[in-house]
This record gives sequence, structure tokens and C-alpha cells, in this order.
Amino acid sequence: METSQPIGIFDSGYGGLTVMKEILRKLPQYDYVYLGDNARAPYGNRSFDTVYHYTLQCVEWLFEQGCPLVILACNTASAKALRTIQQNDLQRLNPNNRVLGVIRPTTEIIGQFTQTNKIGILATTGTVQSGSYTIEIEKFYPEISVSQEACPMWVPLIENNEHNSAGADYFVQQHLRNIVAKDKDIDVLLLACTHYPLLMNKIQQSLPAGITVLSQGEIVANSLVDYLHRHPEMEKRCSRHATRTFYTTDSAEDFDNHASIFFGQPLKSHHLAL
Repeated sequence: METSQPIGIFDSGYGGLTVMKEILRKLPQYDYVYLGDNARAPYGNRSFDTVYHYTLQCVEWLFEQGCPLVILACNTASAKALRTIQQNDLQRLNPNNRVLGVIRPTTEIIGQFTQTNKIGILATTGTVQSGSYTIEIEKFYPEISVSQEACPMWVPLIENNEHNSAGADYFVQQHLRNIVAKDKDIDVLLLACTHYPLLMNKIQQSLPAGITVLSQGEIVANSLVDYLHRHPEMEKRCSRHATRTFYTTDSAEDFDNHASIFFGQPLKSHHLAL
């Protein structure tokens, strides 16, 4: 019997489901294992060292499930852990496996969307403090000026299903005012957290005309299509039975109750004790 070699998708909680949803639209034929580290979420305000150790532990577990390829569908993990795992840990764990993040695919193409070369980044405190977006955009588009705004209340609002409430308006409008005030010529805003697409309607209603808002799900999905095309040796390793398995380090019942908000349909998860 053929061994299952699913594509692993990791997030600190629920947000990565918005990325997985788009990946499944583009690449439904593969097997997938999703792991949400809800018991230790949110990652956004944790130290680099803590995020690295948590992320590494989850990547190791996904490798143990047979995943040859793991997507860190979490901006904070991509910012604080990806490079160290790629450079220091892959050789020891499995030099033929790969771990990819969400920052590079986004920064490779973000310059295509701006006319003014002024971009705003809305993200968690951890992602902003890492400077990862500023550094990566500089590599691809040195002419672009980047302004950043940390939005620490947005993830808790979403995870408590308050993102459609009137109370959420205050926090959305506050941070949008802040980012626009940093540079009046910003014409692209990147939602650099996979939770934030759930606030898309409120964000677009509160922004001045002429600003394009980008979320990462479709960008990351298109990048994965391209990656598998360019790496046929990896593509051949990924099994194709169209299975989807979901794990959470917290209550499976709670995960299932919240997950459909992000995933767009009901799902059934399993508890994982790490």
C-alpha cells in the first residue's frame, strides 16, 4: 500500500486555514495535514526563541507524519523561525524535506500592485518587530518605502468571533488611521497576518479610495503551484488522495466550532498533545 506523504500546513491557531482554503482551490488533489498550535497561541507577542522552539516542535511532528513539505502558514512563525529551521535544523531532521513560509512569496510580487512605491504592512507585534517584510521587500524592490503598523487586538477579536461586531470598528479604524498617517501616499496595504482577511469588509469600508488591500491566501497558493512545478522531485513525493486531516494542540471541540469561520466549511479535528 502506498505510503501517505501529505503536505503539512502549520499555524499557531486558526489563521492558516484561510491559506489552506486557497491552496485547496488550486491544488485539491494532494493530501494535507493541518496543525494548529492553539494551546500556545497567539504567537504574535512571544519572543523569537519561544516562537522558534514551538514552530520547530510542530515541524518535527509534521515530518513524523510523513510530510515531505511543510508550509508555515503563519507570518509570525515565518518571521521568527523559518530561516533558522531552514539553515540549522533541516539537515539534521531530513535534508530532503522542505519548509516554506508566507513572507517571501508575498514580497516577491508585492511591487506589482503599487504605483506610488509606498506600501503599508498591517501585522502582529512580533512580525513588525522582526522587520522581515521591510528586509525582504528591500531585496526585491529597493525603491519601495514600507510603513508598518502592529495591530495586537485584531487576532483576539477574530478568535473570539467579535470581528463583525461594532466594537471591532474602533480597533480597525484606529490602526488604519495610524498607518495612513505614516505615509499619505500609501496605495497598497498588505494584511500580513492570516487572520486579518476576516476583517476585509471593515477594512475596505474604512479606507480612503485608491488603496489596494492584499491578503495572502491566494498569493501563497499560487506560489505553491509554481514551487511544485519548478521542483518535480518534490511534487512526485506528495501523495494524491485528496485527504484532509486536521489537528489542534487544544480542544478539538473548540477548534471545530471556530474553524469554519476561517475555512469556510465545517471540519472535524483531532487533539494532539505536544
